[in-house]
Amino acid sequence: MSIEAGTKFQISQTIKSNFNSSEALTVVNNNGITVQFILDDGKGRGSMPLDHLKYLLKRANLTQVKNNKRILINDENNEEKIG
Repeated sequence: MSIEAGTKFQISQTIKSNFNSSEALTVVNNNGITVQFILDDGKGRGSMPLDHLKYLLKRANLTQVKNNKRILINDENNEEKIG
């Protein structure tokens, strides 16, 4: 899975206290080593090593939120390439 700017992750109940009790975080920048993010509801911002983000995903402490708008745009692009 590629972690791009704009990718949103839901934060599990077990680690919310580490993220100012925020429900979700959104990736702002990924330089391949460090990931910068903002927390929902203006609760702050931060950064972490990319490896640690992958570890949190593996342990299911973070789950990717599917962005309906991004999915729709991808579907439209695929249709244009096919048609």
